[in-house]
Amino acid sequence: MTNTARVRVIDLETTGSRPPAHGVVEIGWQDVVRGQDGRWTVGDERGALFVNPGRPIPPVTMAVHHIIDADVAEAPFWHEAAPGVLKPHGGVAALAAHRAAFEERFCTPKLTGGARWICTWKCALRLWPDSPSFSNQILRYWRMPEGLVREISLPAHRALPDAYVTAHHLRDMLNEASLDQLLAWSDEPGLLPRVPAGPERGQYWRDLDDATLQRFAKDRDEDIRFSARTELNSRRTDGSPSPLPAQGSLL
Repeated sequence: MTNTARVRVIDLETTGSRPPAHGVVEIGWQDVVRGQDGRWTVGDERGALFVNPGRPIPPVTMAVHHIIDADVAEAPFWHEAAPGVLKPHGGVAALAAHRAAFEERFCTPKLTGGARWICTWKCALRLWPDSPSFSNQILRYWRMPEGLVREISLPAHRALPDAYVTAHHLRDMLNEASLDQLLAWSDEPGLLPRVPAGPERGQYWRDLDDATLQRFAKDRDEDIRFSARTELNSRRTDGSPSPLPAQGSLL
């Protein structure tokens, strides 16, 4: 079921990054809703649930979210907890998360009903390219979103506070660009505004010469490749596709 007036932001805390070797220990959600005036707002519907991951939580991840085995011992398993959150009554236009590729590893189409995802990280690259960085929390303090209640947004690295912060970014994105545009950007690799590493770190793509861009256009990171190729394409004056280098094999 599709509800074009609601996007549900999801945040997960887990035992690690790779299912099925790792499992979810907490899921948080925060709805962003569209009013009759067409403007999007952070809604009243939010929450969080502990999830039993079916395995011990490693100390290295406990140190991030501070969820311990005793917290989740009596919690439902993921297949029991997820559907009611990911497929809420009344439906959603989309699900959203910051760096949504991580959540999508655990929130499979079977659990979401095939919902599309908005990646607020990818959309922030497009809408706010001058941000010093693009993590959820750096965007939060760089932008200082209106209406964000500090008490709800803390502690960081817990599912509900992080979803709540992401929802404020998403609200502002939806009021700057259409839902369809955010979905389209989210379906593409990340368009990085600046070189992320190496000797050229911090430089805007537009300031690099063609030879340097051609080198980046063969990088093994898809976001770097996409960003360099987009700049190369933008330099074409006749409207035809830019002659991009072949991918080449990675040794």
